Amino acid sequence: MKDVFYTYVLKSKCHNYFYKGHCRDIQKRLIQHNSGMTVSIRPYIPFEIAYVEEFETQAEAIKREKYFKSAGGRKFLKKMLASKVRDHPDDTSQTDPLG
Repeated sequence: MKDVFYTYVLKSKCHNYFYKGHCRDIQKRLIQHNSGMTVSIRPYIPFEIAYVEEFETQAEAIKREKYFKSAGGRKFLKKMLASKVRDHPDDTSQTDPLG
């Protein structure tokens, strides 16, 4: 069984706030975030998964997370999430990707 790592972007359902991170189990991590385990983002609960990429190594996932947090990465994500809204116009939760 091969290891899989994820780099993810979560969107607050109530605020225009995005959280970027990496993990091994994306569903478990979402539950942890929504339970308030990460103190700094508690005010933005609840979250939903906005974007995910899969990697074979943790180093690759961390590198991609760092990219998402850069100006170029935020621009990339804004474009990706905007196209997601166009593909699913009934989903109004993503009307202003990444602010």
